[in-house]
Amino acid sequence: MATALPDVLAQVDDWAPDTVAVGVTDPDGPIATHGPVDQVLPIASLTKPLAAYAILVAIQDGALHLDEPAGPGGRVRDITVRHLLAHASGLPPDEGGPASAPEHRRIYSNQGYEVLAALIAERTDRPFSEHLDIEVLQPLGMTDTTLDGSPAHAARSTVTDLLAFARELLAPTLTDADLHGLATTVAFPGLDGVLPGYGRQSPNDWGLGLEVRGTKEPHWTGQRFDASTFGHFGQSGSYLWVEPTRRIASASLADRDFGPWAVEAWPPFSDAILETLS
Repeated sequence: MATALPDVLAQVDDWAPDTVAVGVTDPDGPIATHGPVDQVLPIASLTKPLAAYAILVAIQDGALHLDEPAGPGGRVRDITVRHLLAHASGLPPDEGGPASAPEHRRIYSNQGYEVLAALIAERTDRPFSEHLDIEVLQPLGMTDTTLDGSPAHAARSTVTDLLAFARELLAPTLTDADLHGLATTVAFPGLDGVLPGYGRQSPNDWGLGLEVRGTKEPHWTGQRFDASTFGHFGQSGSYLWVEPTRRIASASLADRDFGPWAVEAWPPFSDAILETLS
């Protein structure tokens, strides 16, 4: 029952980090929170879903198109916007030319998001951080979220703000249903790849900026989650998951980098949230 949820969330007090904030929301608003949910902390790779959403808004507005060429510097014309969003471009994680052909395997790539952000800045004639703020952060009331650096990993935010973003992912207002559906379901099904921190996954399912749980084992969510669950986690010890069949979402931030503590703590904790709300 929801009345037991505060007790479940209080389990984070026993986790390894000194500071953990966590919250659970449905489309209408927060259900329960625990810890300093308004404390600004680095969110590392949780930056990518925010950046991806800003890119999707630009696509919806016609500033660019999912299947237009978008290789680094325009040199690799087989790489599209869709490939870059879905980590299916073949670009390596950080620097260098393609490590494989597009749609050959899933390579988690910070570089791909930096390429996209540069393209958005060119098309909109404003810095990507400004585009993100105007098109996503301000409309969602995410007043404590900032991007100062790479669109792949340099944002800072609060649990309160991330829960606002989670509500957008549960009931979109900034993108239409078709584009939201593409973002939250598998793009280029069947690709194998490495899920950072968890090893090789076959398949390694991703949408457009959001990881799709699918059949991955092990996984950072839990055993009770539907395969349609999507979200992201960050090396800063942060996570955001959305369980669309139950229409609930959770976000957590911590002051310790992702590591064995998170691998051990997150799945049973998230399962307990689902069980409490069933």
